[in-house]
Amino acid sequence: PISNSEGDLLFLLDSSGSVSYYEFSRVKEFMWDLVQPFTFGPRDVQTSIIHISTTPTMEFPFNRYLSSGTLQQAIRNTRQLMGDTNTGKALSYAKELFFSDEAGARPDVPKVLVWVTDGFSTDDISEPMQLLKDMGVTVFIVSTGRGSYLELSAAASQPPEKHLHFVDVDDLPIITKELRDAILDVTRANRLHAGDITSSSFRLMWPKLLSQETGYYTLEYAPIDDLAKKRTKQVSGAHTSLTLSNLAPETTYEVVLIPESNVHYFSPQTTRVTTLAEEISPAQVLISESGPHSFHVSWAPMLDSVIGYQILYGPLPGNSVKLLEVDGEHNSTVVENLAPNTTYLVTVTSIYKSGKEKSLSAKACTQE
Repeated sequence: PISNSEGDLLFLLDSSGSVSYYEFSRVKEFMWDLVQPFTFGPRDVQTSIIHISTTPTMEFPFNRYLSSGTLQQAIRNTRQLMGDTNTGKALSYAKELFFSDEAGARPDVPKVLVWVTDGFSTDDISEPMQLLKDMGVTVFIVSTGRGSYLELSAAASQPPEKHLHFVDVDDLPIITKELRDAILDVTRANRLHAGDITSSSFRLMWPKLLSQETGYYTLEYAPIDDLAKKRTKQVSGAHTSLTLSNLAPETTYEVVLIPESNVHYFSPQTTRVTTLAEEISPAQVLISESGPHSFHVSWAPMLDSVIGYQILYGPLPGNSVKLLEVDGEHNSTVVENLAPNTTYLVTVTSIYKSGKEKSLSAKACTQE
């Protein structure tokens, strides 16, 4: 599931008579796929749907469904209204909804509008759409029909290549991940989150809550299965990111950001980040000092997480293979008792403390 994402996400659903029952059901599936990984709730993502019809209608308010399962059922139960395609009216209604307590909207979270359209509207959309964008709403448009590119790219948030998709109704799944990632960029902007994740580091990013003058941030982080190993870092209020390094691979860290302000109280923000598996080792296998009956094999890099190496070697072509074992402290060995003027295949396998294995091969020729 996708946590540490916060926002009010409103779907503008073309429910008019210009949409076939088949198209309508495919769009509902697409909406569900798009939001399925999110975490829902008053501190997370909330979702609502407005039908575009003769009169705009709200299917359910933002704060009604706070779990994936109930929301999925609610989207599934959504029925097409038929009627006219009065998109402009629906957009004006969306503006009210986005900023209304009764609809369960929240005052200070990012607002995202996803309008799925067959590209056809009976009334003007440009003015109500501009009002929405002026109020800070990010507008994504998915056109499954003949919509005018110029009109829709003016209506979507800028730049259009990130906010406007033209796609056949049967190909909607192709854009799901890209659109979800773009929505995530918007809904994560005001929460602590991580990027640039490697096996031993990640970069934390957070909203600008303080300034150089008004305070500093304290960051605490520890592996979730060993919170006693907590480490702490402090950075000035001018920072909005920090890279943590020297971390353990394949480990989930609990991270807390505490804004220490001398003006306001800010509640701490938390996130969980899992580092990647160890980099592949060996990255290269080198053969040197080749004689008629032996050669030298070395490999790089050396990693603390490797307990040992296995070197398998045998003549080509052929299937007789011999094994040499080397402990994790060494990164080379000599292979002896070989036949002269023969090509050998040599495979070096690293064995990690975690039990994982990675292999790399090279060819070697003995001399005459």
